[in-house]
Amino acid sequence: MKSIYTIILLILSNTFMTFAWYGHLKFKEFPWFAKLSLVSIVLISWGIALFEYFFQVPANRIGYKGNGGPFSLVELKVLQEVITLIVFVVFSLVFFKTEQFRTNHIIGFVFLVLAVYFIFKK
Repeated sequence: MKSIYTIILLILSNTFMTFAWYGHLKFKEFPWFAKLSLVSIVLISWGIALFEYFFQVPANRIGYKGNGGPFSLVELKVLQEVITLIVFVVFSLVFFKTEQFRTNHIIGFVFLVLAVYFIFKK
């Protein structure tokens, strides 16, 4: 059950992270955001990223073997990276309809998924 909680929290964390890192690129489409300074955009993104930590820190504490969880530190990191990619792909396809995924992107993602396989292989 701890593995499921960890994965759910990592998905939530990465959703906020992706919005904080890339969501501001769509802000210019909203008139009141277009007039904001870069510092303002950074502060808004930072505020969004704060919520990332509300999920990321508990995910790592629950999931880490040293705290009674199911994952080693390396497993947690690789799991987080693949979740980041999945969230990013969904985000970019939904919010940035002009972005395209080419064959080389898909091959790269497959290699990252293979990395998860090898990291978790006992």
